[in-house]
Amino acid sequence: MPATFPHFRTLMNRRRLMALLATGMAAPSRSAWAELPTLKELERAARAEGRIHSLGMPDSWANWRDTWAELRRLHGLVHSDRNMTSGEEIALLEAEGKAATVDIGDVGFEFGAIARSRGVTRPYKPSSWAEIPEWAKDPDGHWALAYTGTIAFMVNTRRLPKPPRSWQALFKGQYRVLLGEVGPSAQANAAVLAAAVALGGNETQLQPALAQFAPMHREGRLLYIYPGPVPMNQNLADVHVMWDFVALAMRKRVPNPGDYEVFIPEDGSITSGYTTIINKHAPHPNAAMLTREYIFSDAGQANLARGHARPIRVDSLELTPDVARGLIDASQYKASRALHPAIWAWEAKKLTKLWQAEVLARASK
Repeated sequence: MPATFPHFRTLMNRRRLMALLATGMAAPSRSAWAELPTLKELERAARAEGRIHSLGMPDSWANWRDTWAELRRLHGLVHSDRNMTSGEEIALLEAEGKAATVDIGDVGFEFGAIARSRGVTRPYKPSSWAEIPEWAKDPDGHWALAYTGTIAFMVNTRRLPKPPRSWQALFKGQYRVLLGEVGPSAQANAAVLAAAVALGGNETQLQPALAQFAPMHREGRLLYIYPGPVPMNQNLADVHVMWDFVALAMRKRVPNPGDYEVFIPEDGSITSGYTTIINKHAPHPNAAMLTREYIFSDAGQANLARGHARPIRVDSLELTPDVARGLIDASQYKASRALHPAIWAWEAKKLTKLWQAEVLARASK
């Protein structure tokens, strides 16, 4: 019987080895080699488990809805999710330990390395591993970016006909800005870094951005709530700062999507991504591994593109014209650069205290 996923490649010995390593076992001896699990065996084991519990992978984010629907249709996996920030996800996995209730999560680029360092992940390399860029994956398979995002502005142009198209313009005006929760949120953290880069800073030099955010906080013009249709419909902010794919998806969920424009700041931004992390103590480990397998298949990558996220294997895909039109024009990304994850993973851990000292504390001065 052919593999259920039509676009999967034939499993090689390396692929089988990683499937075994994902269970936490040592490399097999020659006598045990023939007993290594194949994809079909993984599919059968996942179907027997029947469930997949995730963190930070709601239907509305990057079109996870279609992925969960397909995993249920193809393999009978019933899905549930608890939406959390990247930091909260890792904290929960640590707290639950062997009494785990979660199988898989989706965290920001820099949090993948943090999760591995905390010992809460299990490795798994999908069949398409070779097509994932080296910079976007852990060499041992503990994490790998499935899609990328770039920090963008979303503005209601009916309410604000001449929106700020750069960070400098944003900071010069008197705009109310929805930023999200700096520290726990990978998206909000990346927004701070994007502003710093636009103003001449970098991963280790965030002061240019912090100096601009401080007076905004003091004047009550920063909103730390989670971005979504509710604050959009209530017109709580003039400018919503978030990942491009999140903004594009949110725009479709409001009654007047034509009123909103999504664009990349002209003076600079940051491109990052999100990675699945499989819980070391997942109650449904085979379902978790099969979920990652599907996410990196052609079908899974196309689902992400339908959610306006840029699939990590985009160079290997043929997106339909309607899906391609749902993405921001490539010319807008010229001023953006990829973050440096090895540096940012360390610096992002400091951001909560730095934000407290340089932005929140200065409100009383």
